[in-house]
Amino acid sequence: MIKMWDEIWEQPVVLTRCLEKNLNSIQKIITAIQTQNIQSICIAARGTSDHAAVYGKYIFELTLGIPVSLAASSVYTIYRKNLKLKDTLVIGISQSGKAADVLEVIKGANQQGAITVAITNAPDSPLATEAKYHLYCEAGIEQSVAATKTFTTQLYLLAQMAAEWSGDKQMKEELLAIPREISHTFEIASQIEAKVERYRFTDECFVLARGINYAISLEAALKIQETTYIRAKAFATSDFQHGPIAMIDGDIPVLIFGPEGPSLKDVSAMAGRLKNANVELIIVSNNQDMLSMGNTAFPIPETKNDMVSPFYNVVIAQMFACRLAITKGLDPDNPRGLNKVTITK
Repeated sequence: MIKMWDEIWEQPVVLTRCLEKNLNSIQKIITAIQTQNIQSICIAARGTSDHAAVYGKYIFELTLGIPVSLAASSVYTIYRKNLKLKDTLVIGISQSGKAADVLEVIKGANQQGAITVAITNAPDSPLATEAKYHLYCEAGIEQSVAATKTFTTQLYLLAQMAAEWSGDKQMKEELLAIPREISHTFEIASQIEAKVERYRFTDECFVLARGINYAISLEAALKIQETTYIRAKAFATSDFQHGPIAMIDGDIPVLIFGPEGPSLKDVSAMAGRLKNANVELIIVSNNQDMLSMGNTAFPIPETKNDMVSPFYNVVIAQMFACRLAITKGLDPDNPRGLNKVTITK
């Protein structure tokens, strides 16, 4: 039994439960925010949780127009400095709630009088108890080292916070539909299982996206790295043009997330450029022209909302990484040299 595969399939139920558990807490947080002159948001995280933070940066800036920074935790842990965060919302994200460096950011923010929020899958963890507010992923025990359902619940909580804060009713409705639409995404699981054989001997690849789905390119690359040991590197398509594109090679596949929405034009242009260079393309999209450019293509549910498509894209990425690891004869649940909880400071 592959635990990672099972946990990927749990996500629709887990996301529904996550919202039910946290809606009241989210509303309390937004009430507190609205009584304070919040001028900025700072998010502290590591690893997979840091990719959720990148998503959070985009979604808060897009919905609220409030600048979001990603904390440099070493400012606290190595340089022993404090930041002026009085009028800041500070969010610490850690699946285990044991990330020591993230904890130091929250402690420092509390001392400065900031509103602090922890997002964890462990309600009794140090981070959950230190922050003024806690949002619980409610994902259940995640046994595979590779995070799946804890990542999407982190995204979901950040998105729900943004929707509640902005008062965007349409966004709330689209977020409610995500668990159902993820279930539809599983309909192509057999296609993924069949098509990964083509990449059995791949030892490096690039992963590209633009805008808010850049967070998903980072997470997809990490999932591929830790489960298959392929040297995967993620870029925004805009950054890829500034040097890294020189590394393209016909033997190096490129995985591209190109959903309908504001980012499609730029991503499509990059896909066309790479196709003309005879690069092996793996396309994840809900746009038929985009899908047609792929040597391998995986469709996602219909949406033109860049705040929603990351959920479908990352589920495809999780399934792809898991099945490719199995095809390579590897155990995606127990990657070499890794533990479920990593403590950094």
